[in-house]
Amino acid sequence: MIKGLGEKLSGLVRSILGKSIVDKKAVEESLKELKKILIASDVDLTLVNELIKNVEKKVLKEKTPAGLTLREHLIKTIYDELVKILGKEFEEVKGRKIMLVGLFGSGKTTCAGKLGYYFKKKGKKVALVCLDYHRPAAPEQLKQIAEKIQVKYFIDESKNPFEAAKVSVGKLSNYDVIIFDTAGRNALDKELADELKKLGKIIKPDEVLLVIPADIGKVAKKQAEEFNKLVGITGVIVTKLDGTAKGGGALSACSVTGAKVKFIGVGEKIEDLEIYDPKRFVSRLLGFGDLQTLLEKAKEADIKKEKVEKIVRGEFSLQDFMEQIESLSKMGPLTKIISLIPGLGGALPKDLIEMQEEKMKKWKVIIQSMTLEERENPEIINASRIRRIARGSGTKEEEVRELLAQYKKMKKLLKMVGGLRGKDLSALNKLLKRFGGRLPFGF
Repeated sequence: MIKGLGEKLSGLVRSILGKSIVDKKAVEESLKELKKILIASDVDLTLVNELIKNVEKKVLKEKTPAGLTLREHLIKTIYDELVKILGKEFEEVKGRKIMLVGLFGSGKTTCAGKLGYYFKKKGKKVALVCLDYHRPAAPEQLKQIAEKIQVKYFIDESKNPFEAAKVSVGKLSNYDVIIFDTAGRNALDKELADELKKLGKIIKPDEVLLVIPADIGKVAKKQAEEFNKLVGITGVIVTKLDGTAKGGGALSACSVTGAKVKFIGVGEKIEDLEIYDPKRFVSRLLGFGDLQTLLEKAKEADIKKEKVEKIVRGEFSLQDFMEQIESLSKMGPLTKIISLIPGLGGALPKDLIEMQEEKMKKWKVIIQSMTLEERENPEIINASRIRRIARGSGTKEEEVRELLAQYKKMKKLLKMVGGLRGKDLSALNKLLKRFGGRLPFGF
């Protein structure tokens, strides 16, 4: 979703920033494009019309707030209205007993593992409990996931979900977080409904989280409403947001029901589960970045906050770069990292963002072949030094030059954005023309 919807929305923002004049006609054209983008993402038409109506009213009929141009007011209002339909406020998971519910194929068991891993990273003592004995492979899958993330798991030998719930609640009383993985069906029939109700009475969960795949789009509304009537869900986890254009439909549909989306699945890896903060999420979609999530990921990868901020300001040397290549890889793909840096979403050259892992490894070897002085001051590297570095690293001279060129480009652009963020928008756009595009204004 971030790749599909995010690219379109950040493209719209860049289009607004690139207009020489933003007047009533420009606003109407931009909103027409925004409507197309949201409908294509399967957002409910009523919600889309309401959003467009609200933006039109605030931007064209109300007075532009002091200190903002019409251009900036338009972008800020689009941001505010998107946040409103995608969840408004962030809400934390509370309590220690979490029951996962959802239809067959929604990814509950995998999600149980991701959730367990999330809480384990926070220093919690975690246990996974299998309550799905209808799907033969479910217990083994849960066991493998628990062993992979090194947390406790409980599987009842009698393969009775009710007995498993009773025994596990008692046996795991000293655990900080217990995640119960329940069974699913192809539809929410009476048998599943009765089973979930009974399990709810036995477990008395602090949280009942509905797991929904993003690819079902606005159908998420019906599922959320039905599960809520039966077991009183306290929140939603939307999975598969990395691979569908319908994520906007699923997120907005849940918001309409009043069911707070608390986590989103953004990839297949065990660490690809994020807390859902609508403000931060929409900021990323529009290309404004998300420095808070970047810092959280850096902390998980054991990268110091000062080091991340230094890189974001464009004050890093090749020595810094080499030291962080391995740590950065733990934070996820470079495309994700770049999307979190305020002002860079969708703005850096594609070849720079999509650097492959092999190229990063090769760059590390090249940097290791430099002297410490060259790593700290790359400006001194001339043609003869390039030849020596290439021979020492077993690479081509062109590859050494490519590394130096990309390093300089990234450093220059980051330094420029860091210095101008918050200043006059037109000045920012003028200075960035040399890069062949314009960056979104950072709020």
